[in-house]
Amino acid sequence: MALRVTFVAAARGSPLLAERFDDDRPLDGAGWDEALRAAGALLPLAAAELRYCSPTPRSRATGDALGCAPLVQPALRDCDMGRWRGLTLGEAMAREPEAVDAWLADPRSVPHGGESLLAFITRVGNWLDTRPGEDGDRIVAVAEPSVIRAALVYALKAPPGTYWNLDVRPLSATTVTGRAGRWSLRL
Repeated sequence: MALRVTFVAAARGSPLLAERFDDDRPLDGAGWDEALRAAGALLPLAAAELRYCSPTPRSRATGDALGCAPLVQPALRDCDMGRWRGLTLGEAMAREPEAVDAWLADPRSVPHGGESLLAFITRVGNWLDTRPGEDGDRIVAVAEPSVIRAALVYALKAPPGTYWNLDVRPLSATTVTGRAGRWSLRL
């Protein structure tokens, strides 16, 4: 047996094109309604032995709406975007096009003065590897889609650039099974 960690993506807090880096906005009305509608389908996750969430208001509110009463985990915070915090990708591109291109091309790059993509993936992976529990324990973690993408890249031991090819939809559930250094994606 192994640990079973199910990541649930936080409900949306804004339209997709208005999403901002390292965004701390709460759920909007539509996001709250979506989370409440999804609660029935995701209710079994509330019975997990351990329940966690990202520190963002959206993740906490989504976890509460799903009946999880999650414990906030600072290691599940979004990537530190430095001076781009609060900007959309388009706004960052308009201000610093070469810097954005460098950041997208090199996972070790930190032109924004924050955290590199590689450091972000490693931080989230370290959190995953240090989950307590016994064989067969179920864990749920409500997090921002970016955090789940980082966890999947880590779990699959995929190249960091794979991060840009993963699409994690709001309120989707993704499960990995295993233990430190040995994770499998469960579909």
